[in-house]
Amino acid sequence: MALDFYAVFTLLIVLTAAFSYINFRYLKLPPTIGIMVIALICSLLIVFTGHISPSFKKIPQSIISSLDFETLLMKVMLSFLLFAGAVHIDIQKLKKQMVPIITFATAGVIISTFVVGALMYFLFSIFNLPVAFIYCLLFGALISPTDPIAVLGILKKANIPPALEIKISGESLFNDGVGVVIFATIVEVAQLGTQNISIGQTALAFLREAGGGIAWGLLLGYAGVLLLRSIDHYQVEVLITLAMVMGGYLLASYMHVSGPLAMVVAGIITGNKGKEEAMSDVTRDYLGKFWELIDDILNGVLFLLIGLEVLVISFHSRIIYIGLIAVLIVLFARFISVFLPTMFLQLRRSFERNTIPILTWGGLRGGISVALALSLPYSMHRNEIVSVTYIVVVFSIIIQGLTIGSLVKKLGKKGGQ
Repeated sequence: MALDFYAVFTLLIVLTAAFSYINFRYLKLPPTIGIMVIALICSLLIVFTGHISPSFKKIPQSIISSLDFETLLMKVMLSFLLFAGAVHIDIQKLKKQMVPIITFATAGVIISTFVVGALMYFLFSIFNLPVAFIYCLLFGALISPTDPIAVLGILKKANIPPALEIKISGESLFNDGVGVVIFATIVEVAQLGTQNISIGQTALAFLREAGGGIAWGLLLGYAGVLLLRSIDHYQVEVLITLAMVMGGYLLASYMHVSGPLAMVVAGIITGNKGKEEAMSDVTRDYLGKFWELIDDILNGVLFLLIGLEVLVISFHSRIIYIGLIAVLIVLFARFISVFLPTMFLQLRRSFERNTIPILTWGGLRGGISVALALSLPYSMHRNEIVSVTYIVVVFSIIIQGLTIGSLVKKLGKKGGQ
């Protein structure tokens, strides 16, 4: 079994490297989007060829089926990705935008969850596919967290205002954790039944998971800073941060607190207080490059897997139509979840021009949504939710990801006139 895992892991790294090379040399797309586009094209070619010769797609299908995407992302990759993203966040800029970031990451995700859930309930009914409202809420919870990993590089090139950029990156880091907590809470309600659980119990479970995750992240971060401050040896210091991520995330699962939120908080503390007070210039340089490389490699593998996942997801015409309409529903919900908090917060603070359209179109969905959908049991309409989620995620990454830069530039020109 170890050999099989190593063989599959090797294949993923080889394909990621090959697709990265093809993209860099020929397509010139943003790296993660390019990898996913090539993987998706290869997957569709395999599916098409499989209709002619069914045996042709059996091997690639069996390889992808053998991968537990949900476990791989949620229990292995996510901790590294969130810490790596958080360690580069400037806490001074974050503090200035903390109120809108927390509002978008909490109230925004909750608003989006209920808007998507309500509209999807009616959509499934229209297509004579009865799905209980609680399961539509599950879809709303897993599709609401934004994942703008692929788009941040484009936003920088488009000269987006720094304050707006920190809003997008900060929101994505925090709402990943919040979204996972909301999803887990709704799953628990669905399993126990609404008659067996109160609003107070649900709120308490949410606060315990989210608040516990933030507290654990603070403890991890400051304990890490103390250790880093006591030595000056970049190899050991990088190893300490690696232990914080792996050990901290594992312990969070045993303590039943939010591992994703813990990684975000620990990463922010390490990337700011740790770099300022506990690291030499050499360590700071090595640490930054190490986590940047980890981020790039894992993102490449993640988007490769998203592209290949189409091999094992079943689609039929009705689900495709529902998925395409769901794209519009998710965009509408994103607009509402940005518009309402922005209008409320504008009473006491100013926002950059074009905040609402940029945050709406720049709110990409990614691997976390697919992983959460795949974690559902079949009794919770797993097949339908996975298929619709995949369509929304692919549209989000490819169409929104490739056009957000042009949108920012176009809005900037209009604003300048």
